[in-house]
Amino acid sequence: MSVRRFDAFAPDFVEVFGKFLALRRAQGTEDVHNATAAIVRSVRERGGEAVASYTQRFDKVALDPETLQAKGIDLFEAAERCAPDVREALNFATERIESYHSQQRPQDHSFTDAAGLELGWRWTAVDAVGLYVPGGRASYPSSVLMNAVPARAAGVKRIAMVSPVPGGEFNPAVAYAAVRAGVTEFYPIGGAQAVSALAYGAGALRPVDKIVGPGNAYVAAAKRIVFGDVGIDTIAGPSEITVVGDNQNKPEWIAADLLSQAEHDPLAQSILITDDAEWATRVETALEKQIAELATARTVVEAWRDYGAIVIARLDRAAEIVNQIAPEHVELAVSDPDAIAKDVRHSGAIFLGRWAPEALGDYVTGSNHVLPTSGAARFASGLSVLDFMKRTSIQRISEQGFRHLAQAAETLAKSEGLPAHGLSVSIRRSGG
Repeated sequence: MSVRRFDAFAPDFVEVFGKFLALRRAQGTEDVHNATAAIVRSVRERGGEAVASYTQRFDKVALDPETLQAKGIDLFEAAERCAPDVREALNFATERIESYHSQQRPQDHSFTDAAGLELGWRWTAVDAVGLYVPGGRASYPSSVLMNAVPARAAGVKRIAMVSPVPGGEFNPAVAYAAVRAGVTEFYPIGGAQAVSALAYGAGALRPVDKIVGPGNAYVAAAKRIVFGDVGIDTIAGPSEITVVGDNQNKPEWIAADLLSQAEHDPLAQSILITDDAEWATRVETALEKQIAELATARTVVEAWRDYGAIVIARLDRAAEIVNQIAPEHVELAVSDPDAIAKDVRHSGAIFLGRWAPEALGDYVTGSNHVLPTSGAARFASGLSVLDFMKRTSIQRISEQGFRHLAQAAETLAKSEGLPAHGLSVSIRRSGG
């Protein structure tokens, strides 16, 4: 199975490679807006009845329209069935994620300037967060932790989780992760109807202030529709990894790293950047051998065939190429990863060294694995405690400070044609 190769020495490399990247990013843009908008509108108008109807239709689960609960589906009961070794691993991951994200909590600040004005800001958590957890292609307890633990670290009091439970089968690991991470409410619902219920309320589910978590095209479309009425984290795209590697790596290691993201989705993208074309071929050979042993082989084959790539380039140009890709993850498996990392500006997460496979970041380093995709690393960051907090500016103004500011404020109000703005200042100046 041959994969695309690009020669970074070619004069038209940037243009040709850019077209290749754009090809993938144009995929998955099927217009589901109209169907999703109809679901969102129905839930806004009919509440729990609409949610119950869609849940029966799509998941074959009978839901109580008032409670939005179903017989035989209980978060705590399912959590009790989580295997001991998985429970231990989730506890280990939770502790590391908590430790990492507790360091991100920002500090309030105030200062008094030369004019005597006391200025500053204060951070507060949002009151309620809705966490969407997929239940289709795969169930990811790690994603529950990555979304819920930072919210709790930020001080969010109410975390309402929704997740489809097709046929009533609830993944025990997902349930245990939810309980361990501090989820306060659970509703066995999914799709656009779940997003709408979180945004506007339905039955016993009260509206939240922000919705986080990945989902399919309908979930993404619903998040776009409700944004503004509630906050959202991001619109997640397929997974991505770029590996910068030299020939001192075992080909089998790098092959496995490339496959680790390709198995997520047929639209996932894995790219290898190296200065050794012969060694790249050895990586390809190792990759093909490993694919044959994977339960996810069908997905991997599609992703690697359609969107995988190998770029032959000098390693001193690697950062430039990484910045063009702006990938979700980049591994720098080279002798001096810091020399390249210092010039990488656009990547959701950077993994330094030969012993830093991206998969560790998915689970247990503690850093968040909810990261920008589809080139969004050019302007966005991964999920953090800050996504669950708001900054409020504070200004205390004395009479002395007022008189220092008043003339300029009046002048600007007049220049903008806003007389009432100016009056609220001048009336104090005149003592009227």
